[in-house]
Amino acid sequence: MVGWWVLLGTLAGGLLLGLLARARNGRIRATQQARTAPTLPAPVRELLDPAAELTLVQLSSTFCAPCRQARAVYEQFAATASGVRHVELDVTERPELASQLGVHRTPTTIGFDQAGAEILRISGVPKLSDLRAARGGTSPVE
Repeated sequence: MVGWWVLLGTLAGGLLLGLLARARNGRIRATQQARTAPTLPAPVRELLDPAAELTLVQLSSTFCAPCRQARAVYEQFAATASGVRHVELDVTERPELASQLGVHRTPTTIGFDQAGAEILRISGVPKLSDLRAARGGTSPVE
């Protein structure tokens, strides 16, 4: 009988963790401690565009299906929002970049301002409407 309770507890715990992870997917989070351009790894610094008000650096991996979905959302957002640039960096061959940036999953997108300061992070695939709202100031940013 105890075995059934352990099994039931394990399943309930797994379900709860899965629901929490799903709820966080695609949320736009304001960065607490901004990382500035001089402290960024060189491959990331090189991708920043000082002419863009917001540069979205998407960290992806080769076999990541959500990365392709996120790319489509970001490309559409960058094409329709002025001052926004989207670039993608594959961390499959450079996992040290992911660890230097504190990235634990792909896709993770980091937003940088013109000075190269990190201003937001998004893990997972965001909604286009959330990106537009965050850009317009009626932000779903947490």
